[in-house]
Amino acid sequence: MSTYLVKETFLTLQGEGAHAGRPAVFCRFTGCNLWTGREEHRASAICRFCDTDFVGTDGPGGGTFRGAEALAAHVRSFWPDDSPGFVVCTGGEPTLQLDDEAVAALHDAGLEVAIETNGTRPVPAGVDWVCLSPKAGAEVVLDRADELKLVFPQAEPEAAPERWAGFPAGVRSLQPMDGPDAVANTAAAVAYCLEHPTWRLSVQTHKHLGIP
Repeated sequence: MSTYLVKETFLTLQGEGAHAGRPAVFCRFTGCNLWTGREEHRASAICRFCDTDFVGTDGPGGGTFRGAEALAAHVRSFWPDDSPGFVVCTGGEPTLQLDDEAVAALHDAGLEVAIETNGTRPVPAGVDWVCLSPKAGAEVVLDRADELKLVFPQAEPEAAPERWAGFPAGVRSLQPMDGPDAVANTAAAVAYCLEHPTWRLSVQTHKHLGIP
């Protein structure tokens, strides 16, 4: 029986990508294989621009869950009514913990399952929506995704949109990198999407709305 470590669980609106504006329960798993999550290790990490706290289980709705059914029941408890629910499994890197049993249990609880992943590990069977966000310097093992979401711009050529032009993905989203250059990065992303209309702009609307 697997044990799942969750940083936080909360109901919100998906703020970015193809499902922006859709009510969703976010289940943020602890841990990542591209950064420890600790500031003293950021400079030497493969992924250095993450803005998410995924260390520990002390966040709102966080905890340790023994078994897939316990995890699924916890996630389902955040959905406000008896309608089919939607959960976004994220992190950190959720594939370090999310497995076939957890996906099946979430489905049994009446939840559609989405995942946000860096693509360096296989995705469990049965996930309904795979959003791949590759990071420069990290080898992607996935050969397709429902959505390809690139943080833009990244200096490394393997993270440039051109590198992913032939990758099979139903939706291609370009998300401006946050931080001190966010305004310039947004303008650059808008210009790129207008010049390359197979890409669409992904704005982190939750930050503008002040929601999780």
